[in-house]
Amino acid sequence: MAQSPYEGFAAAVAKVLARLVGLQVVLIVENHGDFEVSLFLQRRVRCRSLYRWLMRRTARFALRHANLLRAVSNSTRKQLETWSPGKTIVQFPTWTDIEAFLKAGENEKARKPVILYAGVLTPLKGIHHLIRAFARVVQEFPEAWLEIVGRDENPEYAEELRREVVRLGLNGLVSFVGEVSQVELANRMRHSCVFVLPTYSEGLPRVVFEAMATGVPVIATAVSGIPEIVKDGITGFLVPLGDEEALAERLRWVLKHPQEVEDMGRRAREFARSFFSSETYLAGYKRLFEMAEEVLKSL
Repeated sequence: MAQSPYEGFAAAVAKVLARLVGLQVVLIVENHGDFEVSLFLQRRVRCRSLYRWLMRRTARFALRHANLLRAVSNSTRKQLETWSPGKTIVQFPTWTDIEAFLKAGENEKARKPVILYAGVLTPLKGIHHLIRAFARVVQEFPEAWLEIVGRDENPEYAEELRREVVRLGLNGLVSFVGEVSQVELANRMRHSCVFVLPTYSEGLPRVVFEAMATGVPVIATAVSGIPEIVKDGITGFLVPLGDEEALAERLRWVLKHPQEVEDMGRRAREFARSFFSSETYLAGYKRLFEMAEEVLKSL
């Protein structure tokens, strides 16, 4: 089993070699995000055209030799259907310890005017848009605070974000927390007023339904699988990619309407509770492995 077509390339090579010595192997390739563009949004890549050509060739080789495919969202499913039409696809979301976030959501303490981002610090996540949008609203809401949680996966980009905070005069209003445990992240989510993910591309980001499980509404870009879990105006808000004014306007609304935000957060929590469970996740893999066994018997 490979988590993307690129890891699947090595597995496909191993499958071909195994066949040469009389062994039969079933290959399952998963798609957790937009494998065509996400790498180029995470860091600078030299010789992009050559790199893209090599990536496409390796992905096609892996998917051609895959017996079964797994998607985590409708958007990743459609991508697999385009690249490998006719192959069986099993769809279920990425694993998370949802109970830790549901438990944190039981805390009824009042929320703080904290705007929270959590995830790796790479250009793919669009954190620079969030910082600039926050700068547009902070004068109107001087008690507001932006908290950025996550590791510096792209140190150059992380440093650019810190310089942007200084340039915009946001010292003392933005904190870079670094990577934290799941329990601490759940508690930080519960005490924030909104979770924001201004990403360029995702599969089905588990951090979104983790935040929802704590009872916090989500503002996120309307890309990839996000509209499948964030219902605009009901459990959060969807904004156009890179639209800092639209993001700022939604932040203003959240900071102005604390009671409506609580109601929105309760709806988000109920959705998250129904959307993901350990039982449904295990059932998804059980089904996938049962299908793999049937494929193996037919070889």
